Amino acid sequence: MQKTLVIDYEKCTGCRLCEMVCSVKHEGVNNPLRCRINIAKWETKGLMVPMVCRQCEDAPCIAACPTNARLRDEELGRVIVNYDRCIGCKTCVIACPFGAINWDPYAKKVISCDLCDGEPLCAKFCETGAIRYIDSSTANKSQQREAAEKLYESTKAAAEAVR
Repeated sequence: MQKTLVIDYEKCTGCRLCEMVCSVKHEGVNNPLRCRINIAKWETKGLMVPMVCRQCEDAPCIAACPTNARLRDEELGRVIVNYDRCIGCKTCVIACPFGAINWDPYAKKVISCDLCDGEPLCAKFCETGAIRYIDSSTANKSQQREAAEKLYESTKAAAEAVR
């Protein structure tokens, strides 16, 4: 069964542990420039958003790649890079609507989440549960339930404030 990363932005504290474990696993160094997940910080709003590849079904990065270096691994449902074909043109970086493909300035290659071959360390080490790796079949139901609960709590709080 395929799994997917689910992000709960409200739980992210911006600790950047996900960035650290990602860069250490993939590149052997703790360097946020070399990780496949990035925490976008909107400090004025107090918002921390983990930016990671959404593994799009109709991935714009795959369609944009002039050498077919980006392709889908059907077994894990992830988008991967064939570095033997990649020419480093960064077209995929521009094509990604989520800003989830990065350029590693040291290795001079594009990098994006590969789900750590089915065991994403960002989810494993996320202490707040902001990043979870769950079955794709339950992801939608789980997200809908969480969204409904948040809407209920917001509505309840607004109703109590009016009283």
